[in-house]
Parts: sequence; C-alpha cells; structure tokens
Amino acid sequence: MFVAALGTAILMSANCASAASNEAALLIEADTGKVLFAENASVPWYPASVTKVMTTYVTLQAVRNKRITLDSLFTVSSRAALQAPSKMGFKPGSTVTVDNALKMLMVKSANDMAVVLAEGVSGSVEGFSAEMMQVSRRLGMTQSNWVNPNGLPADEQISSARDLAILARALIHDFPEYELYWNLHAIQMGKKVMRNYNTLLGRYEGADGMKTGFICASGFNLVASATRNGKKLIAVVLGAKSGPYRGAKAAGLLERGFSRGALSWLTPSLGSVEQLQPVNVAPPDLRDEMCGPHRKRPAAETADDETSEAFSLSSLPAGVKPSSLVKERPGAVKAVAVYLGPAKKSAETQFADARTKVGKLAKGKAGTNAAMNRDPHTAPLDPAPGSAAATAAVATAPAAAKPAAAKPAAAKPTVLPAQNQAQAPIHAPTPALQTAAIPPPGVFAPPPSQPGRTTRSMPGASDVHNPSLMSFAPSAARAAEVAPLTATPDAKAGKFADVPLPRRRPKLATATASAAPKPAAPNSTTQKRAATGH
Repeated sequence: MFVAALGTAILMSANCASAASNEAALLIEADTGKVLFAENASVPWYPASVTKVMTTYVTLQAVRNKRITLDSLFTVSSRAALQAPSKMGFKPGSTVTVDNALKMLMVKSANDMAVVLAEGVSGSVEGFSAEMMQVSRRLGMTQSNWVNPNGLPADEQISSARDLAILARALIHDFPEYELYWNLHAIQMGKKVMRNYNTLLGRYEGADGMKTGFICASGFNLVASATRNGKKLIAVVLGAKSGPYRGAKAAGLLERGFSRGALSWLTPSLGSVEQLQPVNVAPPDLRDEMCGPHRKRPAAETADDETSEAFSLSSLPAGVKPSSLVKERPGAVKAVAVYLGPAKKSAETQFADARTKVGKLAKGKAGTNAAMNRDPHTAPLDPAPGSAAATAAVATAPAAAKPAAAKPAAAKPTVLPAQNQAQAPIHAPTPALQTAAIPPPGVFAPPPSQPGRTTRSMPGASDVHNPSLMSFAPSAARAAEVAPLTATPDAKAGKFADVPLPRRRPKLATATASAAPKPAAPNSTTQKRAATGH
C-alpha cells in the first residue's frame, strides 16, 4: 500500500531551488489574514480553473441580494455547450438549478456550468466578467483581471497567489453557511460518481475546501483550506508540476502552519496578505514545461479531468521523501446527487444546520469580544440572579427592549414565594462613595457577631499631622533604637558579632600638590648635591 503524499520537506528542500521561480506558494490565517509563508506570492499567474472560486462568490452574492435563488432554473446555451472540457456535456436547451450548477462547478470543475451561471446571473459572459472585476476591486485584489468565468486559456485572465488567498478568505468570511459547495467530496449524476479533484478532501486531516485548476500555461494550481482546533488556514499553490505534487505541497504548507510552536512569535513577521507588494512582471508561461514533448505523459488542458489518481514520484524533485500527511484514496466516498430540471425540494433546506451553526458561532464570538472589551476595573459585572441589582435592572429596562405589543405594567413590589424567601441570597447594598470628610461614626465598628473585638481608632481627614495615628509610624520607644545594619527583618541591636572596621586608607596626593610641591628645608645633603651638580 502506497501512501500518497509528501511532507513539509518539499517546502525547504534544496532540490526545489531550480523550480522555485516557476512556482508560487502562500499560507495565511483565514481569520486574521496573517501571512505564515510566502514564495512568489505577488507574482502574476494564470489562475486556470481556480477562477471558479470567483464565479461561486459572484453567484452567491446574487443569491444574497435576492436577484436569484438557489432554485432558479438556468438554461444551457449553445455557447455553454461548446466549452472545452472539463464539462458536464449537457445539450443546449437543458435546464439546471443554481444549486446543482454550483455543485457541478466546484466538484467536476465543469466549464459549461460556469457559463450557464454567468449568463443566468448577468445575462452574458461579458457582463458577468464585469461583476467579477467589481468584486476584485472591492476586495483589494489589485492583480486580478477576469475575461471569462471558467479560467480557460486567455492571456488577459490573470491573478496571483496573493489575490486568490484574499478571495478565498472573503468567500469563507462572507458565505460561511455555503461551505458545502467547496467541501463536497463527490457528486453523482445518475449512476456516475464524479470525485472532487482536490485530493486533500477526506485525506488530509481537517481539509475543508476549495478548488483546483490547470492549464498548460499555469501548471497545476490549488487553493486549499483546512481547520484544526478552531484554527483555519488557507494555502495557495501555483505552477506545481503535477496533481499529486500540488496536493502534497499544499498539505506541507498547512502542516507547517498547524505545527507552529510556542516560539513562533520569534520568527519575523510577514504582515498581512493585503500588505504583500505586487510584482510588476508578466505571468510565467509554463506551456513548454507542462505540455512539451519531453514529458513522458504530456499534460493537457483537460488535466483536471484525468481519472488516474496514482501518486507517481517520477514527477517529484529528487530526494523528496513520502510521508503520511495525505492518506490513501478511500475506496468509496459519499456522493451528493445532482440532476437536471427543477428542484425536487428547496435547496435552502440543506443549509439549515449550517446556518444554525454559524449563528451560534457568531453569538459566541460576540460574547467573547464583549468580555475581552470589558474593563474589569471600571465596567460593572452582570448582577447575580435574584439580587436587588438584578431586580432593579429589570425594573429600569427601557420599554424598547420589550415586545411592541406588550404594554408596560404598573410597578409592583417584588414578593418572593414563602418557600423561597429563606433561600434567597442576601446581598448588602453597596455603600455610597465617601468624600474627603471625616468618616461617619460606626463605619469601622466591629460587627455585632464579634462583640469582643476591640475597635481600632482610624485617622480622619484632619489627622494628617498626627503620625501616632498612622499605621506605618514607629512608636516613640522604637524611634530611639538604632537601625541595624542588616537587611534581615527581625534583626535587633546587640545580636551582631564584633567585626573590626577596616583600617583607614591614607589620602592620595592631589594633582595640584604634585604639580607644585612645597619647598623642602635646606640640609647638608641638598647643599652638597647642588655644589657638585649631581
């Protein structure tokens, strides 16, 4: 049994250096957009069928704006039927719902369904391309240009790893309830089962999207997402040498992001994905490398439609070792049924659970943000249930918070049931803030439960000049004691051994004294030396 994958060694292997200029890779955090790894991320690239992520975004935007619904019927035109593979191959005049077309688009990478959606949403491919450009400008995808909805070869169809990561992040953030469309493992049309070309789905731990792509000029592309322990990452791989290598490199990127240790903050920050600076160069053309005569099995424009799932190491760099990041291809996979014609039931019903989950997550995040924004030193905490503060808060709640039909009732005293009065917690009222005046009498008196406790006299505002009342002032007896020369708190005078003081060092002569010495008294020796000249 052969394990189909590569490890993170692909990312750092020296053998990949020669091909680095013909590949692009990017890894970001979906929530924050923080860049974890980048390689040629801002180099323009042909997106190929990854274009269909934008097609999905524009279509779901039209659904949200109520221009169409997921059950809307679109007709297959002659232009759609003439699209090159990969495609469903429906005859002109056939009808398909938006829901089924999106599933065929993202799993089968059907080029004809991309045109069906474009014409149904905007009336024409050109009008849909204009909407794609509007979304790109709004999202900050400054390197992207779109002329068709399916990514078939066109010199003007350009994007980059940076822009595709921005798009994937926006799709996850703006349409979380529709994750099903980019997380489908397979679809079934009649008796035919069609698997997703994203080999990470169901085979890499946590993988939950998105889309593959290939044309000869671009190489093998992939935008992939995965989630572990509540953390979602997005990996973009462009220009890979084969489908297996593409999936393995994306798995290595994701694993690198999930395996960041506690010291990851020491690594230099790469900023956010929006901060990556675009590179003003022409996109690389990999036609000769991808589809040239030197390849034993030349790739084709329909490479996404290949049925072979054999992970051959012949297309991988030398010295790269396989790993268990990607599991073996499962023998059977759960497929979602798709069909032509009108919807058999409302498509929105399949997203009910997803909407509920998204709503709970949104409430949880809102509560977490509120707790994080609360200032624990100034903001009051929520009152305890049954307390006087809670009762007062309910009584003083604004009328707008109540249902419109309900009329405000007259204020009545709150009466607890007899069996609960003894159990009701007693909360002492919060004392009013004191001013800088003498405290009222009895504030510091001992409680009635401790009658034997002595009362300590506390200083008042007018006693600032009386140190005897201050707790830190020394007593008169201790004021006369000599402070011990030690840092020990309980040291007292008289408990120290007699240690002789060091001898006093002689004073050194000053520079002035040495410069101008005092004249010495004359003696016989001096006179003799002066006479002899020695």
